[in-house]
Amino acid sequence: MKVAVITSSRADFGHLHWPLKHLLAHPKIETRLIVMGAHLSPEFGSTIDEIQRQGFVVDESIECLLSSDSDVGMSKSIGLATLALSDCLSRDRPDLMLVIADRYEMLAPASVALALRIPVAHIEGGEISEGAIDDAVRNALTKLSHVHFTPTAMAKQRVLALGEEPWRVHQVGAPSLDHLREARIPDLPELRERLAIELDQPYCMVSVHPVTLAPEPEADASALLAALEEFTLPMIICFPNADAGSRKLIERSREFCLHNDRASLFVNLAHIDYWGLLKNSLFLVGNSSSGIMETPALKLPTVNIGMRQQGRERADNIVDCPAQVESILEAIDLACSETFRASLKNMHNPYGDGTAGLQIAELIAGLPGKQQLLIKKSLPAGEEQELSSQGGPGLG
Repeated sequence: MKVAVITSSRADFGHLHWPLKHLLAHPKIETRLIVMGAHLSPEFGSTIDEIQRQGFVVDESIECLLSSDSDVGMSKSIGLATLALSDCLSRDRPDLMLVIADRYEMLAPASVALALRIPVAHIEGGEISEGAIDDAVRNALTKLSHVHFTPTAMAKQRVLALGEEPWRVHQVGAPSLDHLREARIPDLPELRERLAIELDQPYCMVSVHPVTLAPEPEADASALLAALEEFTLPMIICFPNADAGSRKLIERSREFCLHNDRASLFVNLAHIDYWGLLKNSLFLVGNSSSGIMETPALKLPTVNIGMRQQGRERADNIVDCPAQVESILEAIDLACSETFRASLKNMHNPYGDGTAGLQIAELIAGLPGKQQLLIKKSLPAGEEQELSSQGGPGLG
């Protein structure tokens, strides 16, 4: 089976790393990696270089991200990606295309695959994030896809409720957690040397992105940075995603770091370095899905701000608060308290056990042929519950 794997930014590649590793190692699968979007942008760290440093071969690179900070730039980037991917995928004609999550630019490969009769496998469908366009993108990708790898049991039920046949839907966990099981996470001395930052004091992690459904997409970041002005601990701030409003957010973050020597801003962190920093931090604050999906694996307190992740399944380590200075500071106080940290000792992580990549590769290797994948049967409402324990073509 020839599988094309699409990645558009560091936001998705950290999740794709281990599925890609296992696909490349599988004797029944020929894997091609297509890199596009922010990966090729110097403004966002040219992360294609990091992909290659990790030993991956980039088979195709697609320039499509406009240098813009607007919703118009986002929509035109989708158009550019569609044109370029039409040429790329029509030449190669893979048996399956693998996409992940909910980035707006993923609408391009899914649409092209639909027109070219290429089946699509989608990772992390069935989640909810009501405060961003990501939610609509994720649901659109689900209905454009033919195989689904969901992170949680609840996400699997949502995909089934959309009428997808049970044999196509598999709960595998969140593949970003595979780093903890499969990689060696660097310790503080390594991080201190590699990143050239002081890590001698307790510190926090900051990850905040534009809220793409809000009238002011950078409002969460403005409130957070104002709150952090009153905070005394060192902090590590991560670059936002390449969405409308990201440039304003980046400018404000840079200004904040210029007059706060306790703050460090990173355009791009290698994923094992990010995990190492998370693992040794006091807490994470922001509105990133990383706070919801990844920090439970570390039992790390997380302050989640605003509506961006509204509706997403949560573990007990999440403290939600509105994007208001006073509320953010109160939530940080709670997250730092010994009582709260002690309460997380036996918490359950709904996002899996770090084996998603291996499961995804094995399931893809066992899929039926392209034509059988393409012909989808939409189940009547309620029937998916009755059939959810049954197998399907090629899967037993």
